[in-house]
Amino acid sequence: MNIFQFEYLVIAWIGVAIFLLPLLFRITAPYGRHSKTSWGPMIPNRLGWILMELPSLLLFAYLFLTGTNEPTQVTWVFFGCWVVHYINRSLIFPLRTRTTGKKMPFIIMLLAIFFNLANAGINGYYLGFHPEAIYPESWLTNPYFLIGISVFLIGFFINQQSDHILLNLRKPGETGYKIPHGEMFRFISCPNHFGEMVEWIGFALMTCSLAGLSFAIWTAANLLPRALDHHKWYLKRFEEYPKERKAVIPFIL
Repeated sequence: MNIFQFEYLVIAWIGVAIFLLPLLFRITAPYGRHSKTSWGPMIPNRLGWILMELPSLLLFAYLFLTGTNEPTQVTWVFFGCWVVHYINRSLIFPLRTRTTGKKMPFIIMLLAIFFNLANAGINGYYLGFHPEAIYPESWLTNPYFLIGISVFLIGFFINQQSDHILLNLRKPGETGYKIPHGEMFRFISCPNHFGEMVEWIGFALMTCSLAGLSFAIWTAANLLPRALDHHKWYLKRFEEYPKERKAVIPFIL
């Protein structure tokens, strides 16, 4: 694949995200608190989560490590950001969840696998094979890198902090839902989603790449509708839910 073919592919993938966004705002993905059995066969929630997130870690690592580009100090940082996020997302997070007995539709897992393979494939191929991904060591002091890595780390911290609060809402053996409080939950219903979107905006900035931008756009296209659905669910389920909270962007949305 030459440079132009790759870039046209990435632009087309961004176009798919923009095209599907209105549909994603109208359809609530039936897993987690929105789970439904009407979407076909079901699988255990924890297993489905691992199977749908792990391909992103494995494919990205494979393309990066076997690519024609020699890894540099800069690209090792990019690699580390991706791998740390997805080790947590595909292994640590699902193993920490208290979701015994909960299930998700098999089709949702398959769609998520496709989504993750596409985004990991684009970014792994870019760093492993694209000639523009040979960053000089001086890039570590470039404003794009410094701002981007700072934004990524802030987003990662918000995501981890919010996940920790959510995972500790239930005591061992409990299965119900509660209202989360504290930290970013004072302002929005889904700071975990907000943090993840911030992460990949940071990744797009530090790589200054079309591949990174495409993943930031797809992350927002996936998580913005999800967060709005969660917010509506909280308001409907809990009469005492804080009305001043926004859904996913503090003070705005």
